[in-house]
Amino acid sequence: MFPTMKSDKILLVLLFIIQSSFVFAIEQASEERLDEVATKGRSVMPFNLEKTLHVFTKTEQGGVQQVTVKNPQDDSQITLIQSHLDKIYQDFKQRDFSDPEEIHGPDMPGLKALRESSSSDIVLQYRQLKQGAEITYTTKKPELIEAIHLWFDAQLSDHARHSSMHQLHHKMMHK
Repeated sequence: MFPTMKSDKILLVLLFIIQSSFVFAIEQASEERLDEVATKGRSVMPFNLEKTLHVFTKTEQGGVQQVTVKNPQDDSQITLIQSHLDKIYQDFKQRDFSDPEEIHGPDMPGLKALRESSSSDIVLQYRQLKQGAEITYTTKKPELIEAIHLWFDAQLSDHARHSSMHQLHHKMMHK
């Protein structure tokens, strides 16, 4: 028998659901690795990981990295977040990724491609938010979009206790 239009639609929906589950499935690092990253992170990031949240939003042209406070009244953490993200924004414009390398290691997925890209390949934008700050990464080069996405995935895995990939969170911070 020939497939019906209805069965074709059902098959397409099922394929989409299966594919989506692979896209959003990021393996959390082991507890030992999470502890190691948190310890190394304290020497690089001045804010308290327990009081903050890293949010990574992949986009069609790169992505957005946010760090926000869990308590919107915590002005000292907000100031530390903004200072740190401004610093790494300045570093990243010079293709200096030594801070994430110190935390995650030299073999961090996507890092080599980001470091080797020219300053005109990826447009970076820093912005202060009411509850923290963000850096936007934009490129037209597919291999660098992939590198940014891999880099975000690695951070999501290594910062699993303190991070999220969440489109809605990104949109809510800008209202």
